[in-house]
Amino acid sequence: MHIEPGFVSAAKVMGANAAVVGLLIFYLKRLIRHPLDIFKVLLAAVFFSVFMQSFHMSVGPSELHFIGAMSIYLTLGFIPTMFGFAVGLLLQGLLFEPMDLPHLAVNSLSLIVPLITVHYVAGRKLFVKGLRQRVSWSTILKLDGIYYVGVTSMVGFWLLIGEVETPFSAWMAFASSYLAVVAVEPFITLLTVKTLKRYENSPAVKRLFVVDKLSLEA
Repeated sequence: MHIEPGFVSAAKVMGANAAVVGLLIFYLKRLIRHPLDIFKVLLAAVFFSVFMQSFHMSVGPSELHFIGAMSIYLTLGFIPTMFGFAVGLLLQGLLFEPMDLPHLAVNSLSLIVPLITVHYVAGRKLFVKGLRQRVSWSTILKLDGIYYVGVTSMVGFWLLIGEVETPFSAWMAFASSYLAVVAVEPFITLLTVKTLKRYENSPAVKRLFVVDKLSLEA
């Protein structure tokens, strides 16, 4: 999901910088209301970075990554995950890929905008105690499907407004490569949630994770 330097003009990168800063400031009040969420942001950034570095390969005009987005979202919550993506990309840029730093905001938006879509379209009701909608493999598959359609669409958007002409077939090759991630990730997410649910009453899990708000399908 990375957009390499040179694909997007400096003016459009500045627009992306303004957009991501605006988004994070908008949600900042919700973050600082719960100081422990700041630690959750760091956890999300570390988990995300480990997932991203564990598997990545160039496909067409961008890269196929194992992101672990729904594993992080369903265990740490919406706000920590959103800020964790931005912090995680910053850490990876500083430690592993300094060439990606100019497009930090571009790549952050490619992950954050789909996450916001997932949360408000299908995800947040899973955390509402009164509704108690059950989390199952099919539920997670739906969330992953929405999320990765969003990620690949965001990459397509950056390429469409970019300075380098990219064939549609190249973007299609990139987008279709994420079918493999959508096929595998739900199993990892469900296993992660189920494992944490077993220990949901322990003080550490209760304080650091949000799985106690989820109800699993039997």
